[in-house]
Amino acid sequence: MASHSESIIREPLITGKNITYAQITNEVLLPVENKPNKAWWIGFTVASLGAMLWVVSISLTFWYGLGEWGLNKTVGWAWDITGFVWWVGIGHAGTLISAVLLLFRQNWRNSINRSAEAMTIFAVVCAATYIVAHMGRPWLAYFTLPLPNQYVLWVNWNSALMMDVFAISTYFSVSLVFWYTGLLPDIASIRDRAVPGLRRRIYSILSFGWTGSVKTWQRFETVSLILAGISTPLVLSVHTIVSFDFATSLEPGWHTTIFPPYFVAGAIFSGFAMVQTLLLVTRKVLGLENYITMFHIESMNKIITLTGSIVGVAYITEFFIAWYSGVEYEQYAFINRATGPYWWAYWSMMSCNVISPQLFWFKKLRTSIPFSWALSIVVNIGMWFERFVIIVTSLHRDYIPSSWVMFYPSWVDVGVFVGSIGLFFTMFLLFIRFLPSVAMAEVKLLLKTSSEQAKKKLIDGGHLDPEHVKDYTDALKKYDSVDLADYETIK
Repeated sequence: MASHSESIIREPLITGKNITYAQITNEVLLPVENKPNKAWWIGFTVASLGAMLWVVSISLTFWYGLGEWGLNKTVGWAWDITGFVWWVGIGHAGTLISAVLLLFRQNWRNSINRSAEAMTIFAVVCAATYIVAHMGRPWLAYFTLPLPNQYVLWVNWNSALMMDVFAISTYFSVSLVFWYTGLLPDIASIRDRAVPGLRRRIYSILSFGWTGSVKTWQRFETVSLILAGISTPLVLSVHTIVSFDFATSLEPGWHTTIFPPYFVAGAIFSGFAMVQTLLLVTRKVLGLENYITMFHIESMNKIITLTGSIVGVAYITEFFIAWYSGVEYEQYAFINRATGPYWWAYWSMMSCNVISPQLFWFKKLRTSIPFSWALSIVVNIGMWFERFVIIVTSLHRDYIPSSWVMFYPSWVDVGVFVGSIGLFFTMFLLFIRFLPSVAMAEVKLLLKTSSEQAKKKLIDGGHLDPEHVKDYTDALKKYDSVDLADYETIK
């Protein structure tokens, strides 16, 4: 356990007075070891209904084929690929928070990485359902795998769609191992606290014989760093490869080299927004305000502002390159996006993704929980519109005006997408019911150095610069989990 003292001007990552290691364990495991509360049951019921809608919609798709969707002769891709890219993007923040921030020794990740990693797993599962569904012949999905030579290989191995299969399956596998490895010490804690019986046997199997010895911890930290090193390139590669679905084509509006970095920035943008959406509710319902603090919320809002600005620059760059290219078809594709029949989708995208995140430049809004939660939803709506605009508005007006057509989604289209959201939240709610949503072992590392009580001890020692103490206490005013009365007597 770390024994060094941290600078007083750094904001605390754990708040509360007289926090002990046992208290952290008790509070984090409260929803796991006790019966779910009313809020959980309401959320689970609504999410399950959405998942049932997904089952019905996807079953109709498998039974009757893609004719159940609103596709037509011109718009051959629509809500299916829109939903696929949207879910892959959402899954990016988990790996970024877990791997990249771990390598950069950013300790504020410790309280949010577990839920973000789980979100990644569930988002990729939802994205994978779209891969199988839009094949049209899902019973031939095994054709995407390397097959023995006696099979007739119909697969085009040069297709970017095949790259998707390998990139996403690799991303899912590494993310799953990374997530589960981090869970081992916490599952062992649940095992040790459980009464003898079926529950204890299940968690004993899931803990893989974790003993908590020094050697075990050394191996745990080594494996975590190795997996973080493997995962970090995936943050850049996966959505880069997804962007190749479009960038490697000759379709006006798609054939552009800016797509890889633009898609990666957009993925991190939407991923952090979804983390905010989930964690702001989770911290309130599960009473985790002391561990998911305003510092975490503000830090994520800053990343949303940065990546939203990058996405805005990408939008402007697309228009500039279309003009600079001198290709009339490329120019028309972008003019049609902004002024054509789908203008409302384009300007919804611009409003949600470019304009709204700039409000986070104001500290009062950046540290407002209701505003942060509302804006996180707005961002993900905008990112869905972005994928819809890229796909549908680039297809619905072909080179030949006689092929021009509007796309109208069927109720099955809507059901698959809305149902996938229900499926996602069903999995997430089951996760927080049976597994700790906060990484207890990693949060405990911060208690002696980065907690409010550790810093209060430094202040009470009376050996600190009064100006630094004032800066620290002023920063605490934005926290909703700090009792400021404890600092009123400080001179």
